[in-house]
Amino acid sequence: MKLKAAAEIGIHATHMTLPKTATEQEVLHSIKEVNENSSVHGLIVQLPLDSIHKIDTEKVTNAVAPEKDVDGLTSINAGKLSRGDLGDCFIPGTPNGCIQNNIMPFIVHCFLLLFLFVYLFIYLFGGIQVGKADILVVGIGKAEMVKGEWIKKGAVVIDCGINHIPGLFLSPFVQLNCLMSNLCSFFFLIRCICRSNSDIVISRSCVPKPIDCMAREVGLLSDEVELYGKTKAKVQLSIIKRLQSQPDGKYVVVTGITPTPLGEGKSTTTIGLVQALGAHMNLNVFACVRQPSQGPTFGIKGGAAGGGYSQVIPMEEFNLHLTGDIHAITAANNLVAAAIDARMFHESTQTDKALYNRLVPLSGGQRKFSPIQINRLKRLGIEKTDPSTLTEEEITRFARLNIDPSSVTWQRVLDTNDRFLRKITIGQSPTEKGYTREAQFDITVASEIMAVLALTSSLEDMRQRLAKMVVATSCSGQPITTEDLGVSGALTVLMKDAIKPNLMQTLEGTPVFVHAGPFANIAHGNSSILADKIALKLVGPDGFVVTEAGFGADIGMEKFFNIKCRYSGLRPHVVVLVATVRALKMHGGGPTVTAGMPLPKEYVEENLELLEKGCSNMRKQIENAQHFGVPVVVAVNAFKTDTDAELDLVCSMAKAAGAFDAVRCSHWAEGGAGAVALGQAVQRASGATSNFKFLYDLELPIADKIRIIAQKIYGADDIELLPEAQHKVELYTKLGFDNLPICMAKTHLSLSHEADKKGVPTGFILPIRDIRASVGAGFLFPLVGTMPTIPGLPTRPCFYDIDLDPETEEVNGLF
Repeated sequence: MKLKAAAEIGIHATHMTLPKTATEQEVLHSIKEVNENSSVHGLIVQLPLDSIHKIDTEKVTNAVAPEKDVDGLTSINAGKLSRGDLGDCFIPGTPNGCIQNNIMPFIVHCFLLLFLFVYLFIYLFGGIQVGKADILVVGIGKAEMVKGEWIKKGAVVIDCGINHIPGLFLSPFVQLNCLMSNLCSFFFLIRCICRSNSDIVISRSCVPKPIDCMAREVGLLSDEVELYGKTKAKVQLSIIKRLQSQPDGKYVVVTGITPTPLGEGKSTTTIGLVQALGAHMNLNVFACVRQPSQGPTFGIKGGAAGGGYSQVIPMEEFNLHLTGDIHAITAANNLVAAAIDARMFHESTQTDKALYNRLVPLSGGQRKFSPIQINRLKRLGIEKTDPSTLTEEEITRFARLNIDPSSVTWQRVLDTNDRFLRKITIGQSPTEKGYTREAQFDITVASEIMAVLALTSSLEDMRQRLAKMVVATSCSGQPITTEDLGVSGALTVLMKDAIKPNLMQTLEGTPVFVHAGPFANIAHGNSSILADKIALKLVGPDGFVVTEAGFGADIGMEKFFNIKCRYSGLRPHVVVLVATVRALKMHGGGPTVTAGMPLPKEYVEENLELLEKGCSNMRKQIENAQHFGVPVVVAVNAFKTDTDAELDLVCSMAKAAGAFDAVRCSHWAEGGAGAVALGQAVQRASGATSNFKFLYDLELPIADKIRIIAQKIYGADDIELLPEAQHKVELYTKLGFDNLPICMAKTHLSLSHEADKKGVPTGFILPIRDIRASVGAGFLFPLVGTMPTIPGLPTRPCFYDIDLDPETEEVNGLF
């Protein structure tokens, strides 16, 4: 940070002055009082101690609590500095000044941030010793003691003595700058360790802030945070009520062009942008991202924490179990599946009376309905609460759901890519008495419960949504819900912790909410409404919340606007569209890329003609964003093989297509510093005029809503409803589900339904093979083409590279 007066940045400072007659014990007692005063956040002991008594200076400085040690002079903090552990407490001003001084050459940054810098207080060292140093930090107080001939060519000299010599850095400025920074927040280290390091090495090079410190920094109270170790925490929903009168910040959604195997870096851009806005532009900021599925982590992607110097850390925690939310969804989903088949089995093997007696068993000599059973009676129009008063006809209606096995739409899930579970036969054990049926597995993140988690607004709302989930229809065509099965209360219990957003951080110490994880090609592909709403309150009216929509703008962004924004009531200020030169070349007709093989020369050499053709996809995605009336900023995620001419071409074509702005970004290599231009463009765009609108009216017929998406967003000529889809249109219209928004399940690799069609396909008819209803989540999802709902493993999955070091317990092999 730049040097500012204490009052200017809101710091209240005061002096505690002791008389010259103070003893060592009196000084220590005064320090203890400050340590235990929760209203005091930092303490500086001014040395030397001017007392008539002998005082042990080291004992006094070490008496300061490390977490309040603004000078950073305690043995604990100095020791942490020596081993490069800068994640906790405070660090001394002078080395911090070396690190923060942004006018130093690149080589200085490398040395300092590798902890290989030479920190020399030169007293009477000879020229031979000094001549070996790349960096000299001089703290003598005597001008010009260090001679020019002592210093090797290219070395950097920082004078920390009180020597007013033009062109040299003065101690008060260097050190005070850092002391002020310490007062505002703990210094957080990142930068250029080595450009060739893997993501995991970069992630581990940085010690995260303690998550309780991060929570305090963003304005959370201690009783609003549940710690899960040192690096992650859950946030209580009670904060919404506390901050309800706080104005919201600016709302930004990050999306991308149609994905290719060459990668676009959407998650990396999301993190790079929040690092730029927060760590470099000094704005309040939050990233809101999804929790990655274990399926792609072990199958095809290896992780989704961002990349390079724009990551969520620790990436192992982020990519694996986190706080168990996905496991809770798996358990809840499969409880519903088990309840469905168990109910059908028991109904097929018992009489009405036996079934009723088991559903409402004797307890203490009497039968009693559970609250969920009373809810079912009310839906049946039976206003009775005494089980003994039901007639035989009412007993039959209550006890028998009469589920039509062919109508069951609820599938089992697991968070693993397993193609052989796409179609299975269940009930083959002799104990199931010949009751078998065809079924399938979906991946956990495609579960409706995941969508409910992402779209809910409160615990009570989640309870109601879970209860409304339709799992099948009866033989008479009536919808069967989880409330009918009696399982909705248990689902809420399983999900009671998962509903709380997870707090983490980026490499540069900016806050991140990680919550929910629906796939964008199968489900609606956005993080939770709750995380966004809490973040918007925490950042305040001048802050920014950057949320990410999955895959390309035709998938995640369209669903963000038409589904998520409908239920949240939030209106975004800016769309950030991520593009890369390499991916655009593939859209222009570039050759196929084979995993493990060198990239064809078209992708690593300048080719403006191919790039210009591929920009058609970017133009179409800009147009898609403009359908919703929100300004678009194009982020051109640059690679080292891109030429200036190529990057300039993409930016100029983006602006010509109607983008508010288009800027180059280098956040993968440079962290937030490489996305400052993007942050500035987003800040300007957030003040531009917008005219937000939805793409379609909910009251339109189901087929018309699907057609509008297909024609306006994908560029199709029309849609084709195959027989099963047509049947579902009629059924859902009859059941009153036709006023729900549409969530298309379509390949993310093309604007069309054919994954190999790059660029902007035209002249195609979009086939809809089936339509399913996620009534609890609140949408219908048409299945387009051959889109599967559980991915498969490739020939060479990522798990080949993943292992645990038994000595350090570190995860190896993740990106």
